[in-house]
Order: sequence, then structure tokens, then C-alpha cells
Amino acid sequence: MGRRAAAFTLFSMPAQAYAGKECVCQLRKGICDSSCVRDMLSTPLYIACLRLSGRRCLVVGGGEVGLEKVEGLLLCGGEVTLVAPQAVPELAEYAREGSILWEQREFLDADLDGKFVAVAATGVTEVNISVYEGAERRAMLCNVVDVPPLCNFILPAIVRSGPLAIAISTAGASPALAKRLKREIADAYGEPYARLAVILNDARSWAKATLPTYQDRKAFFEGIVNGDPDPVELVRDGREDQVRALIEAAKESHAAAVTATRRN
Repeated sequence: MGRRAAAFTLFSMPAQAYAGKECVCQLRKGICDSSCVRDMLSTPLYIACLRLSGRRCLVVGGGEVGLEKVEGLLLCGGEVTLVAPQAVPELAEYAREGSILWEQREFLDADLDGKFVAVAATGVTEVNISVYEGAERRAMLCNVVDVPPLCNFILPAIVRSGPLAIAISTAGASPALAKRLKREIADAYGEPYARLAVILNDARSWAKATLPTYQDRKAFFEGIVNGDPDPVELVRDGREDQVRALIEAAKESHAAAVTATRRN
């Protein structure tokens, strides 16, 4: 592995698996016949949002792709260790300022110990396979960029605005289409929705303290979100005070309904 890893260049891109190319997955077939991804589109994916705050995360690979993955993990509060012989200046700066720990060397299997998630962003097949197989032995989350058969989870395209996060996945079929969807969704569901989410969050503690059942709380929030006037349009027009007035009116109505039910 050391000889192959030494051939890794700083800006090499992760290798994609497709027929006719040199095999890049754990099957080690020599020339790829796409058997590793044949059933990919028919495999249902369990979509989840991970809470990474304070969790130990590993990124292997110090190029531009590694930088993207490191920044994504830092954004979510992950404690990131980078393993790479070399790194782009931005990653080196993160290490200097203490935002990440940089192990300036080749990957070792022990680097996976105690980690919650691992991301491999190298162009060296044997390194990627080693990260994947080591993660599988530990039953931990692993993503090898652009090599779906070496992933037990994939990273969707994300639209973020405040607390709002929308994930777009094509199950690896077309990253280009996912990027287009990301642009269109960002235009259609952007800042007004995020601001409305913040306003609605202010009412959550009241709802939990006042409305006794999940169904009561569901009816309360859905009545506001799907009501007339449309709260999204009110926020978009800068009339957030009217949205808050709608929420206060809904509080009074639902509280009265709960009181009446208890009396009966």
C-alpha cells in the first residue's frame, strides 16, 4: 500500500467506478465490469440527518475534495482529524489554527479507532479500500468519494438556509442532476422558509407545554403553515409581525379547545 500511496498527488481526484476502467472497488477485478454498482439504483437508501457535534470524524486525503469534506464536517460541529502526507493551504491553515488535527503521513488502519464517521477523498484505490474495509470491520459510517461500492452512506447535495436543510439525492445516478436540483430548490425554497422555521420554533415550547398530544400539536402547526393567509408569502413580503399574530390567534383557539375538552 505504501508504494501506491506514494504515487498519490496532492490534487488527484477520487476515482469513479465504471465499466472498462481499472477497478477501484473492493472486488479487485482488474478492469471494472460495473457489477459493483449494477443494483445501486434499486437499493433503497435510509435517509437520516446525523448529529455530529462533538463527534470524532476522519478525513483521508488533503486535496480540494478533502477540503470540501472537512469544511462540511466542521460546519456541523464535528471534531475532525485529517490524514494526508500533503494538504492544500486551506487545510494546513485549519490545522495551524487548531480547528482540525492533521496527521501529516499516510493512512493507517488505527486512524479509524474511536471515530464515528470516515470519509476517504484520495485517488489511490488501495488506500480507499483500506479505509472502507477498516470502517466495515468497526461497523462505522464510511464514504469514499465518487466510489459508491466503497460507501455505506452517500452524501447528498444540500441546500442550507438558517435551520432549513434540504437534501437532494439521485442515489449516485447523476451528480450533475443533483446539482441542478440544488440550484432550483435553493431558488424556490430559500430564506423566507428558513425565517418562517425560526418563527415557528419560538412556539414549540408553548405547544409542548399546552397541547397534550402529538395530534394536537400537529394540528396546531399545520393549521398555521397551511393556513390563509400564507405565512410564507407574509414573510416574503416582510410582514413577519402578521405571522406572529396568526400564531398568537392559533394559540388562543387551540388552548380554548383543549380547555373545553377537559371540562367535558
